[in-house]
Amino acid sequence: MPPHASYLFKHALVQDAAYGTLLREPRCVLHARIAEALESQFAEIAENQPEVLARHCTEAGLIEKAAGLWGDAGQRSLARSALVEAAEQLTRALGQIATLPATPTLRREEIKLQVALIDSLIHVKGFAAPETKAAVERARLMIAQAEARGEPPEDPLVLFWVLYAAGVPSFVAFNGDAMREATAQLLALAEEQNATASLMIAHRSAGGYLLCTGDIAQGRAHLDRAIALYDPVEHRPLATRVGQDARVAALSYRSIVLWMLGCPEAALADANEALRDVRDNSHAATLIYSLTITSLSHALCGNYATANAQLDEAVALAEEKGALFWKATGMVLKGCVLAVTGKASDAVQIITSAVTAFRATGATLWMPSYLSYLARAYAELGRFEDAWCRIDEATTMIETSKERWYESEVNRMAGEIALLLPEPDMSKAETYLERALAVARKQQAKSWELRAAMSMARLWRDQGKRDEARDLLVPVYGWFTEGLDTLDLKEAKALLDALAS
Repeated sequence: MPPHASYLFKHALVQDAAYGTLLREPRCVLHARIAEALESQFAEIAENQPEVLARHCTEAGLIEKAAGLWGDAGQRSLARSALVEAAEQLTRALGQIATLPATPTLRREEIKLQVALIDSLIHVKGFAAPETKAAVERARLMIAQAEARGEPPEDPLVLFWVLYAAGVPSFVAFNGDAMREATAQLLALAEEQNATASLMIAHRSAGGYLLCTGDIAQGRAHLDRAIALYDPVEHRPLATRVGQDARVAALSYRSIVLWMLGCPEAALADANEALRDVRDNSHAATLIYSLTITSLSHALCGNYATANAQLDEAVALAEEKGALFWKATGMVLKGCVLAVTGKASDAVQIITSAVTAFRATGATLWMPSYLSYLARAYAELGRFEDAWCRIDEATTMIETSKERWYESEVNRMAGEIALLLPEPDMSKAETYLERALAVARKQQAKSWELRAAMSMARLWRDQGKRDEARDLLVPVYGWFTEGLDTLDLKEAKALLDALAS
């Protein structure tokens, strides 16, 4: 009986109605009493669930205290990759700080939370989404204003993190010229700061950029440097600052580089090591990243079942975490695997749908490769006009964006499509295949060169030029010293045996 009664609301709407009958002042008092009780009698809840205490402080009008608690809650959510919750909590904290009288302490806290918000938004909205870019610009403005007041951020590396985040949209919505400038700035600032963490992130960023522009060997050098600089004790906590663990990210991208350079065994070793590392440290955002990126390495090596299993895991985890960019990327890559495993109709449906979602995040990275897989699927279905449209679109994107790492394969695929026409165009096919070989050789991309050489050798064989076909393929195949049991190399060996008989 009152005053010691307890009330149970059997329906949330009844609870809302009862709550709504309270006047503002007594409601604030009740929330303040609850907050006090949580802190004094339920310390474990207050410590482990700061968002619960934050809500009561907010409703009690204890704004400064609530802002700190929402910030703590956002940082905790970010650390466990609760990305949607982190974005919401950090936004609440920043909104409440904005209503308070400005002080140097609050301004420093605001910068810290704004930088944390960027990390949550890159996953939830996308690296190149308007919300993410706006958050980055706001952080840059805050830092500039703080420095003008003589109040530099407590963390001397915070400017570096924001500059890194500012360059990421140019990478994800690939703009070769803008990315070159951003990478140069990042490397220069890292060298100026002479901090291991900054240098590691800068080299990792440069490695990914150079890979995508087709400067593969130089890209590997930067990724090697990033991996060598990594210290797990010092640098693993930075995963919540830059989106994912830097070593895992560098290994994931280096696995693609190594495959292109003609080292498929080393590529798979990097892919597997990246996944082992991330499963040990249990950072979900890094796991999504590595599952997705290294699935391409497995697909390039012909390990389609492994690639598909990784993508299933990545898409499910991205769905759970609300990571729209990674869900869309994973679905596109699933469609690409379908395209190379004889499921052309399913591939067309999934790639076209997923590409729409992918582009909605502001991203275009890897689009030339996605379009070439889509062109292949259209050609297998006899839809040659659609296939050529996708090849033309991929070629245009390569020239305008300067994302050239897949250029050889786009040309090879165009040559293969020319041979699938109802009336095969041998001359057109040979022109495309010659271009594919030239690009691969210029980029020192031995695996692309092997594929282009196999396609050309088959064409010449069918034209009765068996000696020329063998002379082309023998030195390329003979260059390889590892990965002889991977799909491309087994197919090359079978073709050489057939040409010798």
